[in-house]
Amino acid sequence: MATGGEDIQPSDNDISKTNSVTAAGYSKKCIFCKIVNNEIETELLHCDEEISCFRDIRPGAPHHYLVIPNKHVGNCKSLSKEHVPLVKRMVETGKDILQKNNVTDLSDVRFGFHWPPFCSVTHLHLHVLAPVSQMGFMSRIYYRLNSYWFITADQLIEHLNSKGETN
Repeated sequence: MATGGEDIQPSDNDISKTNSVTAAGYSKKCIFCKIVNNEIETELLHCDEEISCFRDIRPGAPHHYLVIPNKHVGNCKSLSKEHVPLVKRMVETGKDILQKNNVTDLSDVRFGFHWPPFCSVTHLHLHVLAPVSQMGFMSRIYYRLNSYWFITADQLIEHLNSKGETN
């Protein structure tokens, strides 16, 4: 539905040649879609055709980045086995950002997602936290391993891969 006199009818065939998100992959109520679409000023540490990365506004560690797909993808509970390559690419992007910021000890890093309903934003986003050993008390709870509310990237990939085996 158009507002303000706009009469634009987006179609799936309407592909933008810029880095802006197409109508098919954009949720106008989503803050992360607005960030990727340059509607909210945020320093992007990485941006390519598929993935963007920026700092978390409430950092839980000295290095706390969010890696997101540029197109709106729901939370991790809505994913299927076909999303495994996307999740792996998100993790690799997170590792690249850490390396660019001189974080080399990957044994003191956490890559993960909040499990619904414990998500503040429904756009898929990978938390990249380092060093884990320097996280404060509350961050250790929010990003706790083996909890009901946080799942590591490896656990999510394993979960998604197992979805295809049950059919």
